[in-house]
Amino acid sequence: MDFDLLSTVEVGGCSAKVPADELARALECLPKSNHDNLLIGVDTHDDSGVFKLKDDLAIVLTTDFFPPVCSDPYQFGQIAAANALSDVFAMGGEVATALNLVMFPSTKIPLEVLEAILRGGLDKVHEAEGVVVGGHTIDDDPPKYGLAVTGTVHPDRIITNSAAGVGDVLVLTKPIGTGILAAGHRVGEACEEHYQKALETMKQLNMAGGRIMQEFGVRSATDITGFGLLGHALKMADGGGVTIRIDSSKVPVLPGAYDLVEMGCIPCASQKNLDFVEPGARFADDLDFNMKMLLLDAQTSGGLFISVAADRADDMLSALRQGGCPEAAVVGEVIERGEASIEVS
Repeated sequence: MDFDLLSTVEVGGCSAKVPADELARALECLPKSNHDNLLIGVDTHDDSGVFKLKDDLAIVLTTDFFPPVCSDPYQFGQIAAANALSDVFAMGGEVATALNLVMFPSTKIPLEVLEAILRGGLDKVHEAEGVVVGGHTIDDDPPKYGLAVTGTVHPDRIITNSAAGVGDVLVLTKPIGTGILAAGHRVGEACEEHYQKALETMKQLNMAGGRIMQEFGVRSATDITGFGLLGHALKMADGGGVTIRIDSSKVPVLPGAYDLVEMGCIPCASQKNLDFVEPGARFADDLDFNMKMLLLDAQTSGGLFISVAADRADDMLSALRQGGCPEAAVVGEVIERGEASIEVS
């Protein structure tokens, strides 16, 4: 397939999200959904909604789609699907079904490109042990793709972004820097080996991480996507009424990403994330600027950010590394609520 999907867009992947502060303003005036069986709604801006069907079964509902983040249609389908499926895993659920969401300019791009995108998504849903049951397609330019996903979870074992406990340790399962490497590739500055590593990271499912969280009794986690590590950490801190402290020196970073920031390759999404995070953050005076921008980098199909009891952290970290997350690392801790939602050193 020789059609370059990146030729159709200026911003792709989760960098295309509406800025977090603007989204919050748009949602704050809407009435809340009240139902006895609605276990997780929009109040905490969690990864998915959760609705109880019976005492031992709840469904997890989520959706995500975006413009191309890479040139190859098949890889784009894989990444977009992995990103959408991740929200179910972040809630501790198992994937059941998925619906394709397709926006595609049928008169401008060969239909073979659409077939490759859908095949990439289908393969990832199958890898997640789910079933594609249909979808919806409209003619639109530029192309966009994603999934509406339904999963299952026991109502007593839901993992949310609002249950981090004081004394917990914070674990990140994937390195950051995908947004910066994608931007560097677009302008011809990213090393091809480093860019391919970023693509492989984005294609990796968070399924193993979700199952391991359940094994270790985790009750609070989120996945890192368009609002960057700090944006999602802030939401977790505010949701749980705690302060999250992150040690930037311990955060795993994709090869080449730091050097691109040093060169000035900083996507505009990073500045939007800073605008959202800054009022609730306290940055150490000696925090490296390049690392600060990496912590704000909009991730596409990023890793899980897990709050786990300190006495279980080492064993869980070992399980994650053996289970397909070799770069998983302890990156911080949860402390009692202070003046700031997040503290970054």
